[in-house]
Amino acid sequence: MEEKPLMEARGWNGQLYLFENKVRISRKGFLALAAQGLKGDKDIMIKEISSVQFKRVGLTMMGYIQFTFRGGQESKSGWSDANKDENTITFVKKQEAAFGKIKQAIEEKMRLTETVGTKPSNLGELEKLAELKEKGIITEEEFNKKKKQILGL
Repeated sequence: MEEKPLMEARGWNGQLYLFENKVRISRKGFLALAAQGLKGDKDIMIKEISSVQFKRVGLTMMGYIQFTFRGGQESKSGWSDANKDENTITFVKKQEAAFGKIKQAIEEKMRLTETVGTKPSNLGELEKLAELKEKGIITEEEFNKKKKQILGL
């Protein structure tokens, strides 16, 4: 059974889904086909993402979100190549807010992944987790799982 995404954002040339431990770039629809061809879904593990570039909609009338990760071949030429880059989804103004929210959630998960690996103080980490849960960035299940890890239960 396929897990349900925690968040999603639909862009001009694809869709972005956030799961517990990964993001999925999906190419569905005519515009995605025209820009990307017949590519399947691409999953990127949160722990592998080294950066998320977010370009707001401006004079080009398009913005984009792009993922950089070890072994990735992302475009470095800005918007003109972003539409063809397999690690990038472009969006228009009315879609920008959804991509901004999902970017923030991905970056919070990236920070959580980093801090859990470095063994911060238990109280501080539990406070961060509770804040993420309150904001809806992580689920109750994710919160309880990490809480048990931190407390050694």
